[in-house]
Amino acid sequence: MKLSTRTTTFAAGLAAAAVVLTACSSSDDTSESAPSEPAPVATPVLEPGQANPMIAQGVTIRSGATVYKSSGLGPSASNTAAPQGSPESYVDSMFSGGVLPAGVTVTEAQGINVLKNIRTNLEAQGLTLGDVTTMRVFLDNAPGTDRADYAGWNRAYRQFFANTNLDSGDTELVPLGTAEPAAPLERNAARPTRFALEVGSLPVNGWLVEVEVDAVYPDDAAAG
Repeated sequence: MKLSTRTTTFAAGLAAAAVVLTACSSSDDTSESAPSEPAPVATPVLEPGQANPMIAQGVTIRSGATVYKSSGLGPSASNTAAPQGSPESYVDSMFSGGVLPAGVTVTEAQGINVLKNIRTNLEAQGLTLGDVTTMRVFLDNAPGTDRADYAGWNRAYRQFFANTNLDSGDTELVPLGTAEPAAPLERNAARPTRFALEVGSLPVNGWLVEVEVDAVYPDDAAAG
């Protein structure tokens, strides 16, 4: 059957429209299927204008994230030169014979010990100190003092946390006691939320520091 010129022109127009629609649909599908960057699992909320804040103001954790919560951990009895159960018996083993360098306090030396234990605890679960989002710190005052040693604890904390410059990415130097600032024991950009408070006593005689943390598994890791 012979089609009229008008019918042939209409059919050609429909075909052209179909090609255009198909092209548009294909373009839209490509746009919709393009992968988007996943939101971070945990995002610290930091005070603006600070290149090296100690802690976060808060932290947002994405729905569905896997969170690990440690128990409260204290220092190991690493110094056999000191009487058993004394604060000095819990200073970190990096201080040979329990001898503390100038300005290093017992709380500071215990704090280093505790944070190494926290690191070991996390590593056993496939996590690192960089995955820590929240920290709770309990301090007892050393014998002969009437207040917990927050300054000593903070120096120990900076050896393992919050020791990179957020603007430049450079490592921040950290003092050990009254020594000149030097490279930290572990470079770590993480700045968890944190509280630190003084308590009347801790569960083990001689402990001046106890710490517990929450850590979030990153996207490419699975809880064991």
